[in-house]
Order: sequence, then structure tokens, then C-alpha cells
Amino acid sequence: MPSLNLCQFIGHVGSDPEIRTFDNGNKIATTRIAVTERYLDRNNQQQERTEWIGIVFNGKQADVAEKYVRKGSTIYVSGKWHNREWTDQSGNKRQNTELTVTTLQLLDKREQSAQPARPAYPAQAPVQGYQQPAPAPAPGYSPAPGYAPQPTYQAPPAPAPAPAQAPVPPAPQYAPQQQGDPYAPVPGDLPF
Repeated sequence: MPSLNLCQFIGHVGSDPEIRTFDNGNKIATTRIAVTERYLDRNNQQQERTEWIGIVFNGKQADVAEKYVRKGSTIYVSGKWHNREWTDQSGNKRQNTELTVTTLQLLDKREQSAQPARPAYPAQAPVQGYQQPAPAPAPGYSPAPGYAPQPTYQAPPAPAPAPAQAPVPPAPQYAPQQQGDPYAPVPGDLPF
């Protein structure tokens, strides 16, 4: 049975991305986004619950995140959900669950004067039916045990053009109505 690891979030960035560059030139950028859910409780009072989602950008997306993602930005991200384990400097085993981003869209409508103009590429909507291949992880970053990258999907073929419609036949012509005949057709009247 096939399986799917795909998560999508829209939220506000909690802090400027933290950038790490490795010896081979690869980069990763990490930050968190706040995803707020609003709902009515059983007393019909509006409530809010905010979840903080850790996100990781690899490769070229780390460059985009470094240049354009800022604290307070509204972004859409989708990608794969991973558990990551590591040993900290004190020798303690640590674990973190995070989203490895494969698609990023910047959703802020107005430009802030302190930020450079955004390129068209990151803000465009992803093509329906196409998933961007996940970038290779940076050295020192290990995904959860048993994780295997999923194959990428190709865009579906373009739909066939619609067949040309047949021309509409002209309306039938009727003989002029004679006086006294209440059932004779009237010009321009539909014949039913």
C-alpha cells in the first residue's frame, strides 16, 4: 500500500531564519512559524490555539529564505515531516520534529521598504500535479531512520482542446398570421 508524507502550513514567521553554511558550501536555514487555529468552544466563545512548526530550508531555498523570509512574514510552506535526532554538546540525546520544505510561497501583499524587491519565482503558485524534487540534505543533517526520498511527479498532460461547436441553425420562418386563427405561430415565437 503506498504512503504519503506531505504537510502544508500557512503561518507567520517567528524569527529571522538561522543560516548555517557547511564546508562544502551547502546551506540550511531554520526557523519556526506560528499557525493559529480559531474555533468556537461549546459555550460559543471564540478560542485560539497556536502551534509552532519548526521548518528547514535546504540548498537554493535556504538562499531564498535568507534573503526574503523575515520575522512576521506570512508564508506558505509544504514539504515532508521528519523526526531528527542528535547529541548536544553536553552529550544528551535530543529529538526534534520539523518540516523539510520543498515548496515556499511568500504571501505578504505589500513590500516593506527595508526589504529588496522579491523575485517572481518564489512567489508563484506551484504547478498543479507537479511536486518539486526535495533538495539533497546538507552534511551533518540526518533524517529519521528508515526515511527514503519519494519519487518526484511529472505534470499531467495538457487537456485536449474542446471540439468546435456546430453552428446554430437559423430560426424557422413562419407564414404571416391570419386574422381569427388563435393557434397560428407568431413570428419570433418558439415552436413548442
